Amino acid sequence: MLPEPLAARLRQLGERNAAAAEPVSEASGGRGDDTDAGTGAEAETVTTRTGSIRRIVRRSREQAPVVHVNVAVGYGGRQEIVDAVKDLLRDAEAAGRGLSEVAEDLTPGSISQWLYTRGQPDPELIIRTSGEQRLSGFLMWQSAYSEFYFCEALWPDFRRVDFVRALRDYAQRQRRFGS
Repeated sequence: MLPEPLAARLRQLGERNAAAAEPVSEASGGRGDDTDAGTGAEAETVTTRTGSIRRIVRRSREQAPVVHVNVAVGYGGRQEIVDAVKDLLRDAEAAGRGLSEVAEDLTPGSISQWLYTRGQPDPELIIRTSGEQRLSGFLMWQSAYSEFYFCEALWPDFRRVDFVRALRDYAQRQRRFGS
């Protein structure tokens, strides 16, 4: 089970989305089977050899998510990459492909297909709460070209005004995608 403040925030997001015109995809990431957010949304568990990640998805009438919100609980970015590579290799072995063939075909896209967030676009903006100015391993692969916003508020105290400040800051930036 998720801590109640986090579960309440996810429920609140889901309730706001139910009335909104734009669809939202919510993902609660982490290892282990105890990531039940209790949002009433459709839950899909993606199981790996050493754990699982539960994806909570709420879709609108159009079935096409526009906004993706990822909340990590018991999640480690390095482990996600290790799990992705292991799953890619297991799949290749099951298909009868040799290691040198797999190595020749290996691309960032082929690894991305095995990440916990497969099917989601890479994040444009990552908001880090608690005043910490580090990622702590959050979405290491996916955040290569993301913009970062650091906020002093702790996650349970994160308010709409904090979110609006982050969006305003982001709107002033010119994304350069690594250059």
